Amino acid sequence: MAGTPNLDHRPNHDRARRSHQRPRREHGERRTARDIPEKRTLRYEEEVVVVVEEEDESLASRSPERRERREKRASKNTPDRSPRHRHRSPERRRRYDPPSFTPTDRSSDPLSFNSLAKLDAHNEKVLRQPQEKERLLAPKEKGRDHDRRRKEKVASGRVLKDKARQRRKSEYGREKRRVISGPLAEEGRVRKRGGHIAEESGKKRFGRKCWIAVLVIVLLLVIFIPVGVYASKKHGGGGGSGSDPSNENLKDVDQGDIPAAAKNTYLDPFTWYDTKDFNVTYTNDTVGGLSVMGLNTAWDDGAQANENVPALDKKWIYGTMPIRGINIGGWLSIEPFITPSFFQSYKTNQGIIDEYTLTKELGPQNAAKMLEKHYAQFVKEDDFQQIQAAGFDHVRIPYSYWAVTTYPGDPYVPKISWRYLLRAIEYCRKYGLRVNLDLHALPGSQNGWNHSGRQGVIGWLNGTDGALNAQRSLDIHNQLATFFAQPRYKNVITIYGLANEPKMIALPTTAVVDWETKAAAIVRKAGLQAYLVVGDGFLGLSKWQGQLTGVQNVILDVHQYTIFNKNQINFPHRKKIQYACQGWTEQMKSSIDLTTGFGPTICGEWSQADTDCALYLNNVNTGSRWEGTLPTADPTTSVTSPDCPPGAGTCSCDKANADPGSYSDDYKRWLMMYAEAQMASFEAGWGWFYWTWVTEGATQWSWKVCS
Repeated sequence: MAGTPNLDHRPNHDRARRSHQRPRREHGERRTARDIPEKRTLRYEEEVVVVVEEEDESLASRSPERRERREKRASKNTPDRSPRHRHRSPERRRRYDPPSFTPTDRSSDPLSFNSLAKLDAHNEKVLRQPQEKERLLAPKEKGRDHDRRRKEKVASGRVLKDKARQRRKSEYGREKRRVISGPLAEEGRVRKRGGHIAEESGKKRFGRKCWIAVLVIVLLLVIFIPVGVYASKKHGGGGGSGSDPSNENLKDVDQGDIPAAAKNTYLDPFTWYDTKDFNVTYTNDTVGGLSVMGLNTAWDDGAQANENVPALDKKWIYGTMPIRGINIGGWLSIEPFITPSFFQSYKTNQGIIDEYTLTKELGPQNAAKMLEKHYAQFVKEDDFQQIQAAGFDHVRIPYSYWAVTTYPGDPYVPKISWRYLLRAIEYCRKYGLRVNLDLHALPGSQNGWNHSGRQGVIGWLNGTDGALNAQRSLDIHNQLATFFAQPRYKNVITIYGLANEPKMIALPTTAVVDWETKAAAIVRKAGLQAYLVVGDGFLGLSKWQGQLTGVQNVILDVHQYTIFNKNQINFPHRKKIQYACQGWTEQMKSSIDLTTGFGPTICGEWSQADTDCALYLNNVNTGSRWEGTLPTADPTTSVTSPDCPPGAGTCSCDKANADPGSYSDDYKRWLMMYAEAQMASFEAGWGWFYWTWVTEGATQWSWKVCS
């Protein structure tokens, strides 16, 4: 083919005629040092002689100028045909190039002008072919290089064999050292980016199939470990029970309808864990500054809890009809003994003891995910249906102030629980259950107990920010009362609590009563006409006679337990029933009588618990009075010796925390009698709310489990 070097020098006149024609290069194309050897001398006398003999007359037809240029190039002893030589300026040529000569200057060179030109053309062709260049310039070097590579390969193979034997002897799982050999790399036997190196003839220690197997195992672990953790949480109270919701009602919603400002906020339904029975059509409407997002516009108050009580749209005559209600504790306000799984994974020195420290440890995103799943699964619609079937007619729903708002420094999850509170009210409406809304945690903590959000110092009406937190609490009630004053809540929210268990034995009594008076005025001004609830503050019912006389429709709330008092937890079973039938009954009768007590009175919390042995009942990582393992800084509450009934034998919590299936028939009968005695006692007043509906494991505190 024309332009391709052919080193076969047999006579070919046509080739000789074309040999002087230079191959045409593209514009701007230049030879490189790789195409042309650095040094090369003309040592082709034998071949040239043959070519000269076949010289064609057409070569003589070249122009004198062209012949002169070629003669100059051919006459050089060491012609350098690199680009640098080809493009020298005339001055550089005069300085570095040998002087030109004419044919007569040659003494013994037998080559003619035409032969030199032909040789030049031939050399030029050869230089344009890299594959032939290698054969012409360095055949011996290539041979030596081949021998060197072969020797290196043999040596590397021996090294690799030795290393392979050492690896096989080493312990499995030990880190392998990667060895990359030059000959191995040249032969393509090295896997790039971390591949293991092995001899072709050797046995692979960790080949391709092994890597695939490892990847499959890792993938399975990635899948099943989170599933296992999730499943374990689901079957504990922390995560509730059941599978993830389907959220099918989102299918009819266009994600583009959510404004950019609302995306990824609590107003964006596509971020909700559960959308069941929520209105997922976006709205930014508020009442009292509180969102109505999630509420369905229609409602029906025709439902009846049972045949013995009026439907929601009929009047309940309080004081005549006893309240028989249930608390949904540990749901929207976390309480460690109800959902201990939230706290069991932490070490004691981490100090995770309440919702404040828990959410601070988790951080905003993780806390929001975990708590919303708890809100969605711990209590569902089925629970309200079962509550109705159990014969209850009222539901007390504890919730915390961060359902409404949070303040600087608060780690709590804001506003997500608000949506679930509203849905719970609608479930109560559906099953004819009247609602007692209980603000269980106020800014600063009204009692310093873990169920107020933060265990420790009371910061409500006390301390540096006491007044500020008191005002914040009033502002929250203004928002809540404005929202629940809407007509849709008139028949379903019939009782409204101002503050759960303010610790009035540690706070100024007058300050608390004054705050409650202000709160009541704010609520009434907002238009909410439900009965208001104030706690007795552990002062005793008799201390409330004549208080809050200027406030209409107020109920005094007392919480009755024997197990939290040193002089009552050790009562024998017979005495506990006697105390309920006589002591608590007399207290209720005295309290509802305006001549001797406050007036309307209910028992907002009570249980069948026989001991204080339930896990975390007395705070996280603390002991019990029953076993005498509850030392405190306050000598009036510290218990360092067992405080169980005389003759009970060993004061151990093992039996108290045992599976209820192991209870004897006599013990079961006693538990029933104890419950009935308390119900009868509290119905001497306006009624009662059992604490609580469901727990993770505290059997004697869970009506759902006991029933």
